[in-house]
Amino acid sequence: MTNATLDRVLAVLVLALAATGLLSLRAGIPADGWVFVVHGLLGGTLAAATVVKLRRSMPRAIHARRWGRLALAMVVTLATCAALVGGFAWVASGRLLTVGSWTVLTLHAWVGLALVPLVAIHLVPRRWRLLRPPAPGVGTRRPWLSRRSLLAAGGLAAVGAVAFGVAAAADRLLGGVRRFTGSRWLPAGGIPPPTTFFGEGPPAVDLVAWRVALTDAHGASRQLSVPDLRSIGEVELDAVLDCTSGWAIESRWRGVPLSSLLAVPSYRHLRVTSATGWSTVLTADEAQRALLATGVGGSDLAVANGAPCRLVVPDRRGVDWVKWVTAIDVAEVQADVGSPVSTRPPS
Repeated sequence: MTNATLDRVLAVLVLALAATGLLSLRAGIPADGWVFVVHGLLGGTLAAATVVKLRRSMPRAIHARRWGRLALAMVVTLATCAALVGGFAWVASGRLLTVGSWTVLTLHAWVGLALVPLVAIHLVPRRWRLLRPPAPGVGTRRPWLSRRSLLAAGGLAAVGAVAFGVAAAADRLLGGVRRFTGSRWLPAGGIPPPTTFFGEGPPAVDLVAWRVALTDAHGASRQLSVPDLRSIGEVELDAVLDCTSGWAIESRWRGVPLSSLLAVPSYRHLRVTSATGWSTVLTADEAQRALLATGVGGSDLAVANGAPCRLVVPDRRGVDWVKWVTAIDVAEVQADVGSPVSTRPPS
């Protein structure tokens, strides 16, 4: 495998890992399990390719005294190693790993996303060969990936699969129990940890003055207090909150079904919005199974857990379980479905 081909492989691996990592944030049903398997296999392949890249490039860069490029390469290398070590440590440790108030999986995700622009900055200068290798002679054209390079890439993938398998085996030997998403199970029936995606605290909450604005498919709006919601009729629902920071817990939630608020599903989508500005869009089918929760684990919700009410959506990751709900809007989504949402998600 040539150095140019190796650079292509590294760039593709980093982009593929970023893409599967982002997909995993919303993959909440077992049928989506392939996303997490592919992500792990790609991680192992990236680890093998990084070792090959370092063995080839570092001695030459030091010998040629290319200190500027060497410094940038070291930053990229450290970020890559940090993301890989975090990911494999999470899989192989057999327990919930934390650094301060952050889980190792959260740090792995943030470093992995930061790696994408770092790799782009590192590869762009004088690297157009990544897109189209030069022709070896007149009338001929070098293939983008030769048979030899293809075999080498297959070897890297095989090493990556072995690395992924070893990490998973170590997890089992250490007694680790993870959901298909990679999240580690917490004791069932408890109250979920009060975490948020960015680590920010809860907004200011006045439980007496709090209102949820409900806008139906015809544009009619009404304000509902917590007593108003409870008067509609609360039910209990056992559901798994699978947080993107790497833990999952099955708890009994108490609240008002969204189907009771929007009795006739004459809509295709609706948007649920938080006091922080974060929102998520549900299909009509998801809304029929969702709950506007006011309690969990036999107690009223704490403010840190989304009080006075938060969304509970079976088969969605925690990033879509909107906390501190202030609005449920059908009319807006019919005209604006698929639009980007805010960047302040819940746990």
